[in-house]
Amino acid sequence: MRVGVPKEIKNNEFRVGLVPASVRELVHQGHQVLVETNAGIGIGMTDDDYVKVGAQILADAKSVFDQAEMIVKVKEPQAVERAMLRADHTLFTYLHLAPDAPQTEDLIKSGATCIAYETVTDRNGSLPLLAPMSEVAGRLSIQAGCWCMEKAHGGSGVLIGGVPGVEPAKVVIIGGGTVGFNAAQMAVGMGAHVVVLDRNTDVLRFLDATFDTRVQTVYSNTDAIERHLKDADLVIGGVLIPGAAAPKLVTRAHLSMMRKGSVLVDVAIDQGGCFETSHATTHEEPIYEVDGIVHYCVANMPGAVPRTSTFALNNATLPFVLALANKGAKKALLDDPHLLAGLNVHRGMVTYEDVARDLGYDFTAPLTALETE
Repeated sequence: MRVGVPKEIKNNEFRVGLVPASVRELVHQGHQVLVETNAGIGIGMTDDDYVKVGAQILADAKSVFDQAEMIVKVKEPQAVERAMLRADHTLFTYLHLAPDAPQTEDLIKSGATCIAYETVTDRNGSLPLLAPMSEVAGRLSIQAGCWCMEKAHGGSGVLIGGVPGVEPAKVVIIGGGTVGFNAAQMAVGMGAHVVVLDRNTDVLRFLDATFDTRVQTVYSNTDAIERHLKDADLVIGGVLIPGAAAPKLVTRAHLSMMRKGSVLVDVAIDQGGCFETSHATTHEEPIYEVDGIVHYCVANMPGAVPRTSTFALNNATLPFVLALANKGAKKALLDDPHLLAGLNVHRGMVTYEDVARDLGYDFTAPLTALETE
């Protein structure tokens, strides 16, 4: 199969779909890998690094899309990229379609087979291709939050770990999954007072057992959220409903309860955000203020540390890339129900139920869509 790797063009996105080691595996198994020039430069990988493992370097994205059968990316295709998709393409990348009607419409029109990293599952019902970026984003959320709390950036001027004789910051984490766990690890390590809210009592028990008395676990409901927002210095939104738009758990009315200069970091922004006042920002302009509360809502947070993020992502995606290349998309999807769960759009049909519901499309079951060929 001809596998294409275009250079990412989203604002300040420096990750790349395949690292040279992954390219080497594909080439070793008989595939041709077409890499856009300088696609890996953001992670310190040159065109020569890719050539050495057997890749062919192409001059621009159009050449990659024109020649490739499968496109492997990191972020959702931008409008100019979507215009280059064809019905015989397999697109394998993060999509986050539920809050993105224009992208969904374009993918439907393209007729391409579009597989979303974020909805691929594993035997435990987890999301193995989302997990590594959730780990990175969870850890970065505290790092970003500390920066936002500095007075020069609009924050309250609180040091997260305090100093002897001065209380540390209170960090409230809404959602105790992969993002929340990793955020808690960082916040605890920096000496913060950490509260994690979640509705899954098994998650709360796990966090309680893991962190002992260093984290306060709280069952999440409206009352609990309001109570802990009032004296929070930093709030991390890490709530995820796979493939669907995130619920709005902090409303604009809640902001009036918070101390001026407090910070909201919305890690769920890729799925529309879990704060009512959230809107996507970029690494170039990461923050804005609403009612005296600083919002950090960068839609590709892991892009800030592209080398770490790319290698972590490739560790998870490579087995699926190899399966798609070795078997072809249809057989690979039929052979693996977990990969099949990643199929969001196929031949003009929406094949992920939550996306269809949130955006008002008819839903076609993935197997039914594949059998219509």
